[in-house]
Amino acid sequence: MPYGIRPVGIRGTGISLPKRVLTNRDLEKIVDTSDEWITSRTGIKSRRIADDDVTTSMLASEAAERALRDAGIGADKIGLTIVATITPDMMFPATACLVQDRIGAKNSAAYDLEAGCTGFIYALATGAQFVSSGIYDHVLVIGAETVSRIMDWEDRNTCVLFGDAAGAAVLGPVGEDYGVLGIDLGSDGGGGNLLDLPAGGSLHPADEGTVANKMHYLRMQGNEVFKFAVRTMSESPLRALDIAGLDKKDIDYIVPHQANERIIQAALRRLQLSGDKAYINLDRYGNTSAASVPIALHEAKEEGKVKDGDIVVLVAFGAGLTWGSVVLRWGRGET
Repeated sequence: MPYGIRPVGIRGTGISLPKRVLTNRDLEKIVDTSDEWITSRTGIKSRRIADDDVTTSMLASEAAERALRDAGIGADKIGLTIVATITPDMMFPATACLVQDRIGAKNSAAYDLEAGCTGFIYALATGAQFVSSGIYDHVLVIGAETVSRIMDWEDRNTCVLFGDAAGAAVLGPVGEDYGVLGIDLGSDGGGGNLLDLPAGGSLHPADEGTVANKMHYLRMQGNEVFKFAVRTMSESPLRALDIAGLDKKDIDYIVPHQANERIIQAALRRLQLSGDKAYINLDRYGNTSAASVPIALHEAKEEGKVKDGDIVVLVAFGAGLTWGSVVLRWGRGET
């Protein structure tokens, strides 16, 4: 375990999915698109959309409570709560503080982390250091989004891609040779303009002009992001594996960010991995940003596709531009 004093791994997972399903057929009624166009270019068939009275912190709290039950510990045992999100309830207080209060994690510090769709990977890598060093015994990491709130529903290039959801994981000590084995994080701020939300901060504070010019909506230069994604989704896992003293042949299962099926398939080809070694659920949920990886990991675990002792790779890319991978041996081992 190269990252600290004691091994740390995932001891429980949980997810929260809004009830409302928005299909490609539904989108045909509100924007110039078609089911065939969306499916052929992305692999997405439907996505979940939160009701107007449901916030990011609500989805995050539900996922967190389910992860705690799965881990078999109470909220009072959490020393730190990290929420990765690009759609916080508000600028401040942090969404993590709202979650900490809602779930009753009275002994927990809390803060938000923003790395776009790579957010959960960054949160997991960060939280692992606190457990490994012995500062906290348990850390709660959550990826949660209501991306539908920052969508331009007249832009068919973006509004068809995203959905709302949350996924959470409880980190804690695990047995020797289990848990996190390698981490690779990176960024290229020079590409920040390829995927952004221009207004609402100190550069362009909200005013009539920013609203009129739709500057409070997500913008993306899809072709450039696609090329960046394929490269980083195939290169980052190799660096994390190298740190872990492993090779791509050692991968039992990979859980990639669920942005676009063509990106995932291209990355798998570069890694020389067969399709049955990767979990894909974007057809049902679309791109849920920071919630994407923890939801896919939870479902892979529940379906028995991730088994005790497996070498599992989590990988994502996102706004920033950012990327990251975590290699772990799945399971708790003897603790």
